[in-house]
Amino acid sequence: MRITRTGLAAAAMALAGTFGITLPHAAHGTQTEADAMLLPPDAAVDGESFGALTARWWQWAERMPIAPFRDPDGRLCELGQEGGVWFLAGTDGTFNAQRECVIPADRHILVPVINMRRSDVRDRRAAHATPKSCEALQASAAVNNERLGSAVVLIDGVRVSDVTRYRIRSDGCFPLIPEMDDDYAKTAADGYWLLLKPLPPGRHTVTVGANYAADDDGFGRMVQNFEYVLHVGGKSQMASAPAGMDGLLVAEGR
Repeated sequence: MRITRTGLAAAAMALAGTFGITLPHAAHGTQTEADAMLLPPDAAVDGESFGALTARWWQWAERMPIAPFRDPDGRLCELGQEGGVWFLAGTDGTFNAQRECVIPADRHILVPVINMRRSDVRDRRAAHATPKSCEALQASAAVNNERLGSAVVLIDGVRVSDVTRYRIRSDGCFPLIPEMDDDYAKTAADGYWLLLKPLPPGRHTVTVGANYAADDDGFGRMVQNFEYVLHVGGKSQMASAPAGMDGLLVAEGR
């Protein structure tokens, strides 16, 4: 079995990380303008459930010639994008990413906050190769997500009030490589995701910071940070960054 990490979170462009300024938390139950930009966890786009979209995200990331979570600056943003949902990527946990890209108007946007997958990749020539059950893969993928340290997401500088509401599990298991048969690289995914409604044309920012507070094969203490500057509907004139958005906020659990 192989475990990977990707797109698993990211962090906000805010003075907090560099100068110790604390972002205010939204009061419990208080909705923000950022919340209004999101679809609920039971949403579907073009007949695909939220869970099915996250599975397709993993398949997209696996088949790219260069892993999208290694993108340093947005140069890979357009690779493999198709359909009504545009995929963003996180990082592999080794760097803080600041990316800029142009996306078409009228696309929903899927954002990985922090997440895991477990895949059953077996050498079928080995006599001892025992397939893992979907239930076992689901349980393994859930471990770190049950120990979320923190998660901060800002959309155009406005904080999402409760990221934990958006824990999404794949609809059962799925083939990581669709061209292969269903049992090859059978995969379960679990994590925190946001599904944005189509954004108005113009310049927008999505900033993410999150970490696990668990111990699991080296991934349980993962901390990742990334920001996207999105030019929806075409390249727009660069504007000054929103106040408090010029340093990376690193999310840390205690």
